[in-house]
Parts: sequence; C-alpha cells; structure tokens
Amino acid sequence: MDFPLSVILYGTLILTACLGLIACLSPLLTLAYLWQLKEWRWDRLTEHLKREGWFKQLFGVIRPGIFMAELTGIFLIVIFHGYIDSMPMAGADDNIHFPASLGVLMIFLLCCSFLVIGLSIIQILSKKQRYPTWTTKAKAIVGAGLVLNFFMTLGSGIFLLPFLVLLQPFVITFSWLLFYPVDQFLKKRILNKAKILRAHYNLKAIGITGSVGKTTTKELIAHILSGQNPLVTPAHVNTEMGVAQWLMKVLPRTQDSKLKTQLLITEMGAYRKGEIKNLCDIVQPSIGVITYIGTQHLALFGSQAKLIEAKGELLQALPEDGHAFINADCEPCATMDRFAGCPVTKVGTTAKADLQAHSVQETPDGIRFAVGDEQFEVPIHGTHNVNNVLLAMGVGKECGMSNDEIKKKLATFQAPAKTFQVREENGIRLLDDTHNASEASFTAAIDWAKHQPEQTKILLTSGIIELGADEMNIHEELGRMAKDVFSEAIFTHPILARHFEKGFGKPVSVASKKTGCLPPGSLLVCIGRMSHQTMTRILPKSSDLPLPTTD
Repeated sequence: MDFPLSVILYGTLILTACLGLIACLSPLLTLAYLWQLKEWRWDRLTEHLKREGWFKQLFGVIRPGIFMAELTGIFLIVIFHGYIDSMPMAGADDNIHFPASLGVLMIFLLCCSFLVIGLSIIQILSKKQRYPTWTTKAKAIVGAGLVLNFFMTLGSGIFLLPFLVLLQPFVITFSWLLFYPVDQFLKKRILNKAKILRAHYNLKAIGITGSVGKTTTKELIAHILSGQNPLVTPAHVNTEMGVAQWLMKVLPRTQDSKLKTQLLITEMGAYRKGEIKNLCDIVQPSIGVITYIGTQHLALFGSQAKLIEAKGELLQALPEDGHAFINADCEPCATMDRFAGCPVTKVGTTAKADLQAHSVQETPDGIRFAVGDEQFEVPIHGTHNVNNVLLAMGVGKECGMSNDEIKKKLATFQAPAKTFQVREENGIRLLDDTHNASEASFTAAIDWAKHQPEQTKILLTSGIIELGADEMNIHEELGRMAKDVFSEAIFTHPILARHFEKGFGKPVSVASKKTGCLPPGSLLVCIGRMSHQTMTRILPKSSDLPLPTTD
C-alpha cells in the first residue's frame, strides 16, 4: 500500500517532535523539581545557583558534553569534507551525486540526537529521575514547557536535539513567566479570601516567628494550651499561601464546634520584608512571639537589619491590648520591643529578662531549670531550648494558665520530629536535628555533644544554606568549634565541607554509598535537612551488633 508523500512527511515531523519531547523530558522535570523546591521563587533559585554552581545545576555535565562533541564533529566534517567525498564507496551508483560528507554528517548528527534521547530514557527507567510534586502550578508549567519543546523540535528537526536539550532552563523560565501574572492574580485572590474568612471568626491568634526555634516554640505553646483546643498550623506550613490555604480548609470546620472560644497558633516564616506583614493581615494576631534572630536566610534579606525589620512586622501588627514575648538572651531580639505598641515581656537567663530562668541543667531525660523558687523539667534536649520553653510559658500565662498547670503540661511534652530529638537506633545514640539548620542550632548541637559520655562522636550534616557572603566564615568557625568534639565530620555538601574543613583542621568526608558504618556505641549528631536513608546508611548493620546475653 502506497502512502501519499504528505502523510509520510507529516508522520515524520510528528515522530521527530515526539522524540524531541523524550529528549527534553528529563532535564525539564529536573529543573521543575529544583524550582519547586525553592518554592518557585526567583530569589531563592538564584541564590541556590550561585552557591551550587549555575552551569552544572542548569545544564548538567553529560548533555553539554554531547553538544560539544556534536559541534566538534560538524567542524571536522566540514574541514575534511573534500577528503571524505573523494573516498570510494562500495556499491555507489555513478548516476547518483550525493556527497559522502553530507551522509556522514547526517549519521553523526543522528547519533548525537539519539544519545540525548537515550540519556533521558535511561534516567527515567532507572528511577533516578527527580519529579516535582504534581500541584496545579507544576502541571501547568511543565505542560507549557512540553508544548514549547514539541513545536521547537517540529520546527528545527531531530538533528538539533542536543542543542534544544540545553535550552531547557530557558524553556522552564519562559513557562514560569507565562503563568506568573495568573499566579499572582490567584495568589492575591486566595490571600484576600482567607483574610475575609478569618475576620468572621472570634479567635485569639498567636503568631510565632524568628530565624530558628519557631516549630519547637509553636509545639510547646500548643501543648500547654491543648486544653483550649487550639487550631495549630501543621509542619512546614508557615508561608503566606500555605497559611491562607490551611485557614480556608480548617476554619469552616469550626462552625460545628461546640466550643465557645478558640485559639489560633500560627508559625510565620519569611524570606523578605512584607511577607510577615501579609501573614499578619490574614491571621490578625493579638499575641506575638519572637524566638531568635540569627543568620538564617541572610542572603535573601540582604542584611541582618532588614531581617530584624521583617521579623518586627509581627510586633507592629499587634493591637494596643495585645502582648509580645521576645528572647532577651538574643541581642538582636532584645531591642525589638521598639516595634511593639503593646506590653512586651522579655524572657531569658539574664537579669534583663522579665521571665528569668536559672540553674539550667541538661539531664539524661531533657532539661531542668528554675523560675524563681519553682523547678521545671521538660523532656526536650539542648539547654538552648530553655528560651523557647520560657516563651511558651509566658504565652500560657497570658492565656489564663497557672504555673502548676504549665508545669504539668511541660512534663509531658514530646519534641517535634527531627527537632533536637535524641533516640537510640541500631546501637547508636542519635541526635536528629534535621528539620532545619541555622548557625544557632548548629552551635547548640556542638555544645550538647561536647557534654555527652560517648568516646566516638560523629557529625553528619548538610551544612547551612542561604548565608550569602558569610557562608565560608560561618562554616569555618563552626569547624573550629567542632574540632575538639567530633572525631569525624561527614557532609552531604562538598562545597560547605571544604569551608568547614578549614576550621576543623582534619579531613572532612562527603557522604556517599561508600561511606562506612559507625562502630556500635557511638554518638551520631545529624544537623540540617537530609533523608532518613542518608542517616541509616552509616548506622551499624543488625549483624554487627552484639547478641543479647542471657543469665
């Protein structure tokens, strides 16, 4: 059966475009995953690219290599085309004048194109491909990218696939820009709807912000006030959109509640000025808590002064009959009362604190301290958490709790997952502080490890990101602090490992599948975001543990 030439032509074009989609799919998905990881924020993405190296992050290593090989091959074939054309070809028809060099060029270009197609297929089939979480936004951006790739391949042909693959950073950026106006319109609409909805409910709202300690303090307050059935933001929900969408989901459910009063406890995060103000416009807090001001996300804010102003937006939003609680042990926090137009309570371990703790001790079961003549015990590790506990105690009193009630609640508190948690796992005592990382939490972990009894102490960390120009100095100083505490340091990030190594004074290894297991009885301190698999990979295997003895 003979097919019309037009059918064959169109079929070839469609096949070429489909092959182009396959070739571009893996890098497009990887870039979408990376950008979503940075919350589709241009500032966070560019900071990541500056720190990690923009070329490798955007283009990889193998695909640019294939493209360079293609360019080199084209150049060589063009230079030596006369020699190639003069070579005798077996079975060639003298009536057909088809340059041999052109045939060689086409075959070579096809090979390069099928290499990038095969690379994409292998990446996906080997299950090494990273995918974005398929939200509506991710589907729209990736879908637009696929449509653009389809038409680009349709117009350029299969021979340019190695070049088109390298255009994926621009494709994903164009797709993002395409939906940006719609995204901003929908965002404003959602924030406004959440604000209107919140205004219909008579809630006492508590806002919590700071560079570090927000989640722990939020959970402490929620535990102390659990008898009042508070609404509490879930883990990792602390942005404008996250809080707005959560409120729109949970507030309607309170209509069926028989409770006469309700509390709203909200964790508030920010990467630049104005974001906490937007959160406060929605949440309408009457109680504000500032946990700690450090260097976290300093690269995004630009300076600590701007960071302080951004966090101060919470205190500025409080009404005159509201109440602010701040950490007096943190120097930047101690002067933030200037932002508040309401009463301020300072907590800490120094004389300048209104709510002061003393006789602070780390015990095998947690921390112990005294306020006045009364002793408090909290099953949470790290003496730095005393300030978080004091902040929660202050809020508890403001909400009508007595000292005895607060004391009983604190005795039954359980630390949030991955926030300075201590546990036994495969014969190792493990400190899990992988919820997040900051200079303050890193320092606290080193100080805690220093006072532990184990002879072998190992540090496993991802380091601290988004520190800007201070990145090298901060990691070098942390290395100096850790050198007399840990016998070995393992980083998941090679660049940060090199900075840390300068202060550590001995080799720092980078985590890999070849990293050896720890000896039983060691202490493993894990700091910064990492997978559970990364931690368990270096724990002793069950076969290495001593068998239990019997009498």
